[in-house]
Amino acid sequence: MDGMLSQDEINALLNGMTDNSDGGGTDKPADTGGIDEDLLTAEERDAIGEVANISMGSSATTLYSLVNRKVNITTPTVSLANWSTMLATYEKPCVFIQIKYTTGLDGSNILILKEQDVKIITDLMMGGDGTNIEGEIGELQLSAISEAMNQMMGSSATSMSSMLGKLIDISPPEASRIDLSEKNPADIASFLTGTFVKIEFRMQIDDLVDSTILQLYPIDFAKSLYDIFIGNMAGASTQSAAPEPQPQAAQTAGNAPQPEAAPQAAQVYAQMPQMGMPQMAMPQMGMPQMGMPQMGMPQMGMAPQGYGQMQGMDIQPAQFQNFSTGFNPMQSQENIGLIMDVPLEVTVELGRTKKSISEILDFAPGTIIELDKIAGEPVDVLVNGKLVAKGEVVVIEESFGVRVTEIIK
Repeated sequence: MDGMLSQDEINALLNGMTDNSDGGGTDKPADTGGIDEDLLTAEERDAIGEVANISMGSSATTLYSLVNRKVNITTPTVSLANWSTMLATYEKPCVFIQIKYTTGLDGSNILILKEQDVKIITDLMMGGDGTNIEGEIGELQLSAISEAMNQMMGSSATSMSSMLGKLIDISPPEASRIDLSEKNPADIASFLTGTFVKIEFRMQIDDLVDSTILQLYPIDFAKSLYDIFIGNMAGASTQSAAPEPQPQAAQTAGNAPQPEAAPQAAQVYAQMPQMGMPQMAMPQMGMPQMGMPQMGMPQMGMAPQGYGQMQGMDIQPAQFQNFSTGFNPMQSQENIGLIMDVPLEVTVELGRTKKSISEILDFAPGTIIELDKIAGEPVDVLVNGKLVAKGEVVVIEESFGVRVTEIIK
């Protein structure tokens, strides 16, 4: 009949629906990209973010001193990532900076900056205005960004030392330009072949840079950082929660408590040699001191030992033989020859100035210190700290030198 389906056609339609459901049904779990979100707890993410926030805050201050521009680095976002998600989300090529910890922490991490941002930062470091960014990054830019990261991560290590309660130091960072789509992650760092911690910051430098920088941690390193952070926080809270000694009730006569100043005084006396003060004999607490002579010193009104034996002695002034006034120049030259090979330190002083302690504490890379000499004025030549000559600065091949213009009599 017209408009009717045969049994074979109905069976074919049913089989097609079954095949489609097997290939693309809604029961299939969503693809997570191979990342196990349970590798890091919410508490661990918060702690790692706090450590990164404080350390990167000090790094922003250091970067400001290098580029002389306002730098703002926002609160970080902590997540888990792998190489495939990196390829899909971050700009390529980019600059990888690997930082290895040498003291306090066992591991390493990687900073990733966009190529455009590195060009702007290095141009500002070299005295430019941040617009000379044509061409690819060369060895000069990589060396400059390595030095910037060395100072920034050095400041970060100092902040982490204070926060974690232990000395932390790093090795000089190594920078390289990498195209993520062409590079094998195992050639960069072994932990990049699996799941790792990604810490994302927003970095702003005036109106020149408004971008994102990444910091990558291995999972094991992130967990060890969390353990140290929590352990240090727990220790600090325990000390702050220690009960204070309660004041004792008033005591009646005959039941007076022993004075508690003795242990403190004993500690002060014990610390005196360490503070560069001469060690003194500690008096016994509670013993009367009045009327007792001090060790090695006679009491007032008492004659020193042996005073009685000095009376009646024959005392005469000393007599000396006359010294010859003769002078032999040849003998003087021979004596001078004995010390001709003695090395002396020669110092050239451009000038001097005086600064207060607050001004010295504000010193940073790029600070200009004005001296008391005028440009072109002769410099001082000192031998072992004594002024002997004046001269002018010259350049000899690739070194500085001084041409002596005046000998100070």
